[in-house]
Amino acid sequence: MRALVRTAAAAATALALLLTGCGGNGDGEADGKVTLRFQSLAWQKESVDINKQLVKEWNAAHPDIRVEYVQGSWDSVHDQLLTSFEGGEAPDIIHDASDDLADFAYGGYLADLRPLLPKGLTDGIPHNSWETATFDGGVYGVPFLQEPRVLIANTKILKASGVRIPTPEKPWSWTEFRQVTKELSGAGRYGVAWPLKEPVSVTLNLGLSAGGELFHRGVDGKVTVAMGEGDQVVPDTIHDQVNTDHSAARTALGMGGGDTLPGFFGGKYAMVPLGFSYRQQIVEQAPKGFEWTVLPAPAGRDGLAQGVSPQTLSVAEDSPHKKEAVEFIDFLLRPANMVRLAKGDWMLPTGTEALADPSLHTADRGWATGAALAASLRSAPAQSVRGYPEWKDKVATPALQEYYSGAIDAAELKKRLVTDGNRVLARYQR
Repeated sequence: MRALVRTAAAAATALALLLTGCGGNGDGEADGKVTLRFQSLAWQKESVDINKQLVKEWNAAHPDIRVEYVQGSWDSVHDQLLTSFEGGEAPDIIHDASDDLADFAYGGYLADLRPLLPKGLTDGIPHNSWETATFDGGVYGVPFLQEPRVLIANTKILKASGVRIPTPEKPWSWTEFRQVTKELSGAGRYGVAWPLKEPVSVTLNLGLSAGGELFHRGVDGKVTVAMGEGDQVVPDTIHDQVNTDHSAARTALGMGGGDTLPGFFGGKYAMVPLGFSYRQQIVEQAPKGFEWTVLPAPAGRDGLAQGVSPQTLSVAEDSPHKKEAVEFIDFLLRPANMVRLAKGDWMLPTGTEALADPSLHTADRGWATGAALAASLRSAPAQSVRGYPEWKDKVATPALQEYYSGAIDAAELKKRLVTDGNRVLARYQR
């Protein structure tokens, strides 16, 4: 219906222009040229510059298909997109994250890209990554950047402690990780600081290593929450580090990732679990002479498996230029360009050829450790769950925050996540 209304409006506008003797329309096609709006969420200067440079290169090579760069914001993208979709003013090409796509895909706002994607782009990105943007059999985004969670550690403290240094080939287990953080604690220092202002994705995504699933889809297609032994490993480890071992800083629980860096630089925390891209902030902000290293997150029953929600590029269903939009996406995500985008955001590319680039496998600044984790990255557990945003905000976030602080026990946590959570999800699956 939205597409029909917009088409009718465009036709009426074109007719009015003809009757008044004016040429052209909102898409600038009177001269045979197409204009596409590309909304990017790049925010770091290096990343913004690379995105703008790629748009410039495209425009120079494609004078008949011009791309306009539109700056968006991660802080408000969901509500902003919803408003633009409803108002018929959505950008043609949409930069977002895969865990934000489900409601837009099911709501008919995004184009199914399957008939439009070139074979080279489809074959160049692994199936695990495509799964993150696949909903009800349709593909609604091209996953292109991904970010594992790693341990950023103070090198001097690690070496002085004598603990075993983990590698992607021989990582710490969750049990060993807990023991190591106890050994690294003392004399005003904590072994780890967990920045858990937003605790849900961290808990769920790292939980995959221990076999956690939490969300289970039945034969009828409906999703329910069930908490098994694997789902308890990560939350129990964090809870015990904070409340039993006192090896994790309680004050960090309410922090965002960047908030922990001053204490990390000052030696208050030996390690901080952070997204891979935080390395850029560390390079920019660390005091002169500060030594740090990148370690893999702990492994569990399923090894280094970890959930991710890659950044994606989608096309609006109402865009009159879907074919041209996908051509631009294909250009943007050529292997060499994908490497440029990944390095600009300090993240990993999804593309197999891009990921093999030698510059992403150097020991410098932990690139090699991150690249070694790529094969273990999986679709985040809540990726295709309708109602997940409400479950996360109203149920899981407060429940996990209270559990990690010691305000509730494991039984109460399970009751809230499962019993209260299933009430929320049921409303979206009637």
